[in-house]
Amino acid sequence: MNASVVRALERGIRYALLAVFVVGFRRRDPGAVVNAVVAGMGTYLPDLVERAYGVEVRPWQRAYVQAAMITHAVGMLGPYDEVWWWDHLTHAHSSSILGGAVFAISRRRGRDPRPRVVAAVACLGLLWEVVEYGIHVAASRLGVEPILVSYGRRDTVLDLCFDLVGAVLVLAFGDRVLDDMAADQ
Repeated sequence: MNASVVRALERGIRYALLAVFVVGFRRRDPGAVVNAVVAGMGTYLPDLVERAYGVEVRPWQRAYVQAAMITHAVGMLGPYDEVWWWDHLTHAHSSSILGGAVFAISRRRGRDPRPRVVAAVACLGLLWEVVEYGIHVAASRLGVEPILVSYGRRDTVLDLCFDLVGAVLVLAFGDRVLDDMAADQ
């Protein structure tokens, strides 16, 4: 996948996120609107990483991050409720991005990434679930539509399990697919 194709993909995903925003706005769905905005900002993560850390993000890595942004935002329009595996996919995908960042930073600093990847993914995954629950409870008490939905204990446990799937994927493939990020420049 060459850089020009990925840049076109990025533009397409940003337009798709704009469409999610518009649909969410028309449906009066604050979850879709907020997710589209946050995902839109997330599409700039590869550029931020390149500038901040002086590394070049490979085209496929850019596409991987962009795909996470669109799956989260589109999910708010129905797939989270209608497609049983959508939430599992997005948790594994997002946690692999977080785990990949921790892996690369650990390797660049000459440290063993394994415990750090698992700890970061588990801790931030747990924090996310607490925030999700808190937002849901607060919205219910205020009588407004929550921007995040908590589906109960079983869903929380599954979310955390799929977060760890993402971490395990990074540990299994990180040395091969993140070597450019992990090498000291």
